[in-house]
Amino acid sequence: MESEATYRGTVYPWHCDHVGHMNIMWYVGKFDEANWNFFARLGLTPTYLRDSGRGMAAVQQNIAYKRELLAGDIVEVRSRLLEIGDKSIRFMHEMRNAETSEIAATCEITGVHMDRRLRKSAPFAPDIRNAAMRHLAPAEVEAV
Repeated sequence: MESEATYRGTVYPWHCDHVGHMNIMWYVGKFDEANWNFFARLGLTPTYLRDSGRGMAAVQQNIAYKRELLAGDIVEVRSRLLEIGDKSIRFMHEMRNAETSEIAATCEITGVHMDRRLRKSAPFAPDIRNAAMRHLAPAEVEAV
């Protein structure tokens, strides 16, 4: 399935560091906002998380920085599900300069579905798994 836009925003001057490009803390923040929009599409909405006593915890995050983003640039993040297990999820964000379509950064995250009261991992509800399966990206074909 094609990735879906999960965040749109702008790089403001206060997002930029002494070198003049967006500081890494803002890349992480924009990816985090994309997480919650992506989760909502899978049924992991704020209401579900509150009412079920469940939560999501990131256990691994790998970011690759490809191109600078500067003050005034318009940013779009597109996200796709790579894998879903009984209690874990792996997905990818791709951040682009919306004007030029150049990839600015990518972020692969592994998260765990958890029971907030017990503070341990918990299986995804069947309706969450079913929704996630509809968003699952096809496996990458290996070159022969």
